[in-house]
Amino acid sequence: MINFLFAEQVEIRADKFIANEIKGEGLFLGNVRIIKGEDILNAKELIVNFDKKRKPTKYTANGDVNVSIKLKGKMYFGSGDRLIYEPKTDTYKLEGNAFLEDKNTSKKVYGSKIEVNQKLGKYQVDSKSDEPVKFIFQINDGQKWQK
Repeated sequence: MINFLFAEQVEIRADKFIANEIKGEGLFLGNVRIIKGEDILNAKELIVNFDKKRKPTKYTANGDVNVSIKLKGKMYFGSGDRLIYEPKTDTYKLEGNAFLEDKNTSKKVYGSKIEVNQKLGKYQVDSKSDEPVKFIFQINDGQKWQK
């Protein structure tokens, strides 16, 4: 997905903040909103893990997560029960009722888990064993399928 919480200034708003320096963790609770440039994430809870140099190593947003982000020049909207972002690998994971839409093309994907690795340009969508992965996209009138 993007360099959503890594470069640039990041602003985090929440009803409550708890820091645990021994664990290297910051916990934001209630009405969490993260703003970075054009990117916005909302959730009920956010956990930020830090390394010994206090650089963020992992972001985990939980509860009614929705995100509007810019990835490689395209705008995306995503939602799910949880979003995990790992800056080192530039990997995003939407989990639980995961949904991702390319706002430029209206392409939509649904699954139980959507993983995007920006560095490798790899997307993976998984579903529960009793539910299929679902993709929705438009085909222009007159466009023919090619083999």
